[in-house]
Amino acid sequence: MYTLGYRFKPWEDAKAIADGSSILRYVKETARENGIDSKIHFNHRVERAEWSSDDAQWTITARRTDTGEEVRLTAGFLFMCTGYYHYSEPYTPEFPGAERFGGQIVHPQHWNDGIEYAGKRVVVIGSGATAVTLVPAMAQQAAHVTMLQRSPTYIVSLPGEDPIANFLRRVLPSKAAYAITRWKNVLVTTAFFQLSRRRPRFVKGLLLKAAAKALPPGYDVKKHFKPKYNPWDQRVCLVPDGDLFEAIKVGRASIATDTIDMFTEQGIKLSSGEELEADLVVSATGLNLLALGGMQIAVDGADVEIPETVGYKGMMLSGVPNMAISLGYTNASWTLKCDLTCEYACRLLNHMDEHGYRQATPRLAPDTPTMPFIDLKSGYVLRSLDKFPKQGVRAPWRLYQNYARDILTLRFGDIDDGVMVFSNPEPEAEAPERLAA
Repeated sequence: MYTLGYRFKPWEDAKAIADGSSILRYVKETARENGIDSKIHFNHRVERAEWSSDDAQWTITARRTDTGEEVRLTAGFLFMCTGYYHYSEPYTPEFPGAERFGGQIVHPQHWNDGIEYAGKRVVVIGSGATAVTLVPAMAQQAAHVTMLQRSPTYIVSLPGEDPIANFLRRVLPSKAAYAITRWKNVLVTTAFFQLSRRRPRFVKGLLLKAAAKALPPGYDVKKHFKPKYNPWDQRVCLVPDGDLFEAIKVGRASIATDTIDMFTEQGIKLSSGEELEADLVVSATGLNLLALGGMQIAVDGADVEIPETVGYKGMMLSGVPNMAISLGYTNASWTLKCDLTCEYACRLLNHMDEHGYRQATPRLAPDTPTMPFIDLKSGYVLRSLDKFPKQGVRAPWRLYQNYARDILTLRFGDIDDGVMVFSNPEPEAEAPERLAA
């Protein structure tokens, strides 16, 4: 939370790896303190945004989810905070025989308070961040929880509380302690990522030794915790205080590394012939990716095909004026990049105001070499990568996934860099009333 929290608002709870309710409380408190909550249009789903160079403004079409009413807003600048997941349609593979299963199957994205698991046999399908979080949490009340994975994931344990952060808070002002802890965690995370890229066999050995130490003697670590890929080819999962390992150690949870043959009335039959009996199956199989929340954008009457664009500084799209996108890192806390993106957007708007510009457009040179936007080999990425913009091979079109480098570029780099084209189109005589900014 010292890097997932906002740069301007210290995280003051003792837990460094916080639960959902604590994070939600922090976000709501931040919004309330800065008057943001009163400026949010709830129950609005944006469907389309159209840019007009004649007016130098966006016209946004939204639909109220509570009444079905269509709403139109106008703005001089559009800032996208849509993430890149398709939250309403999570990824669920076809499970043969699922209709025969006598218990309940639920995806975590569709979880509700009516789902009972206390005293029940639970199978969690998946090995990503959601699965490794659910298994130890559910194991506290369930009769037994089995994590069924097709292939293992690298898992690292860290203390739920950061002792250095807690010490610094006792001897330093809150903001100073937070800033030091934040940078300490940034540097540790960056070093771990770079070491994983440069010496993958060494890091792989460290992770496997740590897992073996946390598990019962004789446990088959290679089968259940040794992926076929290198660390950070896919995300490394984090468990606080080794809770997943502890749940396995005391026998309340177990891992099955196998593929599904079919569902049966009592549970899941594996390709090995083993059958996992279950009352509840949780399909922690991930999410689909979705660019810009599924909304369509158009510039001067022509629809923009997102896969044909190239990301500028990881936060704007080539040929699309006055629009920034808040996307975080894949190898560090999401908020680190979002903070920098917000700072850059403010600098860009101030620069436009100071020089009287009404339009700013990243212009891509013809025949610029490109590569995929997200440099991960995870299944959820590979399934949807063709729906996202590209990135270039060098700045300012390259997405470096490096916080320190991005500080130099986004916080201190030149706004007028020869790639961003500024203009001042003349407004029409009777411009539409400005409803939102």
